[in-house]
Amino acid sequence: MIPVRGYANRRVAVLGLGRSGLATARALSAGGALPVCWDDSEARREAAAAEGCLIADLTRPREWEGIDALIVSPGIPHLYPAPHPVVALGQEQGAVLDNDVGLFFRSFATQEWENLQVPPRVVCITGSNGKSTTTALLHHILDACGIPSQMGGNIGRGVLDLDPGREGEVVVLELSSYQTELARALAPDIAVFLNLSPDHLDRHGGMGGYFAAKRRLFAEGGPERAVIGVDEPEGRFLAAQFREEADTGEPVIRLSVKSKLDRHGWSVFARKGFLAEWRRGRQVASIDLREMATLPGAHNHQNACAAYAVCRSIGLAPGRIEAAMRSYPGLAHRCELVGERAGVRFVNDSKATNADAAEKALLAFPRVRWIAGGKPKEGGIAPLVPLFDRVAKAYLIGEAAQDFATTLGDTPHEISGTLEVALAHAAAEAEPGDVVLLSPACASFDQFASFEARGAAFTAAVRTLLAG
Repeated sequence: MIPVRGYANRRVAVLGLGRSGLATARALSAGGALPVCWDDSEARREAAAAEGCLIADLTRPREWEGIDALIVSPGIPHLYPAPHPVVALGQEQGAVLDNDVGLFFRSFATQEWENLQVPPRVVCITGSNGKSTTTALLHHILDACGIPSQMGGNIGRGVLDLDPGREGEVVVLELSSYQTELARALAPDIAVFLNLSPDHLDRHGGMGGYFAAKRRLFAEGGPERAVIGVDEPEGRFLAAQFREEADTGEPVIRLSVKSKLDRHGWSVFARKGFLAEWRRGRQVASIDLREMATLPGAHNHQNACAAYAVCRSIGLAPGRIEAAMRSYPGLAHRCELVGERAGVRFVNDSKATNADAAEKALLAFPRVRWIAGGKPKEGGIAPLVPLFDRVAKAYLIGEAAQDFATTLGDTPHEISGTLEVALAHAAAEAEPGDVVLLSPACASFDQFASFEARGAAFTAAVRTLLAG
């Protein structure tokens, strides 16, 4: 736990009592603050009260007496499309707004670090897609290379639930736009921007607000090293804005999976399955990514480039990075290789809850038996029509099945209804070289509690099938 500093003996409101909210309440208490907690969910309030949290109805003005700050959990809107009523009231009452990430950066560094030869460093990773995989991959590489590390933020442990920093440690944080937007303090040693595609636009008031939330990690954070994907206009703008030296590119390392970045400074890019590192107009390293089964497709090659760039920034040699990458087990529910039989691979990509995410998986494999469907998202799978030639057959489940069938048209498909039926039929019809791919392009809530539950059901059924 990271005890929060700066609020000793002061009342601090905490809105939202999920994973990060509870961790925040505990960390505030550990730092001597007096957290006052609220959640719209009665069940969460009761669970927090059972832990000893002070619960007060923060929708009532009288509860704000003596409260200095309001710490807002990431999923709660504070501006667009409309501020949560507690946030609006907190503003009226003069409370400072912050979140757990802001508290982390105010509290992580301590005076004890003066006695360390190599103080801890913090790497923050943001972007629309690939954050979790890049974070988990980087954490794995560091661990495999013997560098002490912790992983948290939007994956794993909440930032305030992490342990105090150790000698030579690297803390790897996945940060969403929700987290970077509100944090009053941002101070990464290395910041990573992967990519940008439309998402959460209602929450940020449009694409400009969404990019601005992510840009804060660099503009406010002032990292010593900026690793920036330049395959979209926003990334190219960000790289140009934060580059300080034309020759070396310092402090920016550019990333791409679309262009050969062989000029202007330091770059890492992937083309035709090979990762290349270039500095000052010459290649200094190359890694063959093609046989890394847990990092399939261009989107994962971008993740690999980002993790590689961070590792090079902290001094790891290319050979050590490559060896560690080859032992990466993959991240659950994200193009996760579950098993293989008779030349047929079974891949769990349950995290693909929209067409944009499913596109990455379809591009990763040349011939798929595609299990898709669930609770539909706006636009359905129409954006994926150009990739239907990769689909040997689609097996459709859930509420979206009929609409998806209409969009598929002449592409072979069936309405399977349930995940179990879809998997059984796909496995029976698959040929060597096929990939049976769960990449639903839908939310899970019609048949499962979460995408994790959906992925776990697929994984369990595949393992039962392969054991039979």
